[in-house]
Amino acid sequence: MDHKPYHPDSIAAQGMGWIDDATRAVIPPLHVSTTYLRDEDNQYRSGRVYARADNPAFDQPEAVINALEGGHQTLLFSSGMAAATAAFQALRPGDHVLAPQVMYWSLRNWLTTFATDWGLQVELIDMTSPAAVQAALRPGQTRLVWIETPANPLWTVTDIADTAVRCHAAGALLAVDSTVATPVLTRPLALGADLVMHAATKYLNGHSDLIAGALVTREDSPYWQRVRKVRAQLGGTLGSFEAWLLLRGMRTLPLRVRAASASALRIAEHFHGHPQIAEVLYPGLVSCQGHAVSQRQMVGGFGGMLSLRVKAGAAVAGSSGEQAAIAVAARTRLWKRATSLGGTESLIEHRASIEGPGTPVPNDLLRLSVGLEQVDDLIADLTSALTLA
Repeated sequence: MDHKPYHPDSIAAQGMGWIDDATRAVIPPLHVSTTYLRDEDNQYRSGRVYARADNPAFDQPEAVINALEGGHQTLLFSSGMAAATAAFQALRPGDHVLAPQVMYWSLRNWLTTFATDWGLQVELIDMTSPAAVQAALRPGQTRLVWIETPANPLWTVTDIADTAVRCHAAGALLAVDSTVATPVLTRPLALGADLVMHAATKYLNGHSDLIAGALVTREDSPYWQRVRKVRAQLGGTLGSFEAWLLLRGMRTLPLRVRAASASALRIAEHFHGHPQIAEVLYPGLVSCQGHAVSQRQMVGGFGGMLSLRVKAGAAVAGSSGEQAAIAVAARTRLWKRATSLGGTESLIEHRASIEGPGTPVPNDLLRLSVGLEQVDDLIADLTSALTLA
């Protein structure tokens, strides 16, 4: 399939429309070989040497992600963390990097421990503030600026286009964690970003049955070649079966993301102003930070993630906000108490308990990943859980 004339939905549904040459199968075969035969003159004209870097199972899912994001090239990794850390490991000790104060906790923790021990100068700032970004940039010294939008788990929004202009003026690259927005709702490269990261475990796969990550670059560069070497030499590559599952999951990506986004908006609007809810955090609400920016850079929805801050006294009389939030999560039946997001099942989590000491997350906050259940059932389940026992 020449993907250029086709809508992204068509590209995803047909997995680029590739047909197996050997069998004419519509669904690709599963390649499990780890090694490949040399030619008689000792060359590798097939282009494949060893599966860690040259696995044919990667070709189709990487091509689909690349087409959806409009990138130059995509690399699959063994996890979202492997993809994200590779972007930083391709830098040099002493390089200055900027990252958000509110972001995916595991990467935040890695940046403030391993990355700083390795020699990166890591500065966490309020990425939603253009003034803060401008003040923190060090022309000629800042090498990479990392943003996450919407940012987990407060769902704050950063203006990608504005940040890209500021970064490039200072000689820095801009990388965007677009896991929650997905290429269905936001295409960061078209807005000026240099790199896009996906925790493909989440929405790209969408079935909670594999761990994967991806990086997409806007153009080739010495920096991108170092990223490629990090993947090949440190071994953070995906297994063949996981790559096959990822491709299968992406065929329904647009349908799943739009359905989850529509339900999340319904839930956010329903509980906005609810007597037991102190605040609803969702970029689709006019009252939320970054709504105007979201309208510009998110097309067709605002994502399937939201958070609720539970009032003291909800669910259990005399409870604190933290106690009430934990009690609400415990009393849900349809919402499942589990970490992760982007699957077909709806998940609820008291996020501060997961992140532990030092988290910027309020202790009365519940993070919700909206799945594909009937939205009225999800609303009724939460309403029942919020009712005083």
